[in-house]
Amino acid sequence: MLWRMRTTLPDRPGALAALAKQCGDAGVNILGLQIFPGVEAVTDELVLRTPNHWRLSDVVGLIEGAGGEQVAGNECTEAALIDQPARYVQAARSIIAQPASFPEVVARLFDAEADPAGVEDSRDVMDMLVGEVAVQVRRTAPFTATEHARGAAMADLVGDVLARSRAADPILAAPGRRLGIGATPDYQHTDVAVTALVDGVTVGVAALADEAAAGVRHVSLRVDPAWQRRGIGTRLLADVARVASAAGVVEILISTRADNQAVLPMVLAAGLRGRIRMSGETLTVRIGVRDLRPIPA
Repeated sequence: MLWRMRTTLPDRPGALAALAKQCGDAGVNILGLQIFPGVEAVTDELVLRTPNHWRLSDVVGLIEGAGGEQVAGNECTEAALIDQPARYVQAARSIIAQPASFPEVVARLFDAEADPAGVEDSRDVMDMLVGEVAVQVRRTAPFTATEHARGAAMADLVGDVLARSRAADPILAAPGRRLGIGATPDYQHTDVAVTALVDGVTVGVAALADEAAAGVRHVSLRVDPAWQRRGIGTRLLADVARVASAAGVVEILISTRADNQAVLPMVLAAGLRGRIRMSGETLTVRIGVRDLRPIPA
C-alpha cells in the first residue's frame, strides 16, 4: 500500500536518518522523498510503501515515533512517484497552452483535497493572485513556504499569458462588442436577474438564487452554447453583481465543475474581485459586491 505523508522534523543532523531507521525496522520502504527547508524545522514529504493491512493511523504513529510532528497524509497511487520538477514543468506547459485551466491544474499540482466532513477549519489554504482574482486550494497537510513561492510563480505565469490573450483576443478585450453576426445583445434588468436578448430571443440569463448565508446569495448563470465566447457571460456576471449589490447582498457565489475553463477569464474580464476555490470536483467563485455601483435606471 502506498502513502504520501508529510511531517516536520527538527533541523538537526540525524533527524531524517532516525526516521529512515524507524521505517526500515517496521518493514516500510521509502520510495520518494522531497525536502522543503525552513528556518527552524524541515518539512519532508515521503512516499511510503507499507504492508497492505496498515492504516493511516499506523503510518502516523510510525512517523511520530521517529520524532516527526504535524504529520498528515493519505493513500496515493504510483503517480506520486513522478519526478517533482517534471510535474511543475508539465503544469507550466498546461497553463501556457490553456491559461484558463489554472485553477484545475494548480489543484492537481498541490494535491488539493475534497472537503472532508467536519474538518473545514483544520485545512490549510493557499491563495494565488491572478489580477484581482484569488485562486484558493486547500488540503490537510500545511503548505510550505517553498510551495507558496511556487504557487505565486505559477499565478504570475497565468497572469502574463492571460494578459497577452486579452490583448490579442477581442472576445476578452471587449466583452460588450458587436457580435460577429451583426447583432448586439440587449440586456434587461430586474431586481433579481439580468437577461441577454438578441432580436427578442433570450441567449443568456444571470439570476440571484437561494441565500447561502446572511448577505450571501447563489447566482445561476447560463449562456446558450451557440452564443458563448462572445462576452455575454462576462457582461451578465458584471451586471448581476451590481443587481445583487443594489439588493443589499454582500457576496455572490457561483458553483460549477472544476474543469470549467470559462470562469477565470470571465471574472477577470468583468473587472470583479473574487476568490476561486477548488474542492474536489467543484469550483466555487465568491465575489464581493458590497461596494459596486447600481445599474443606472
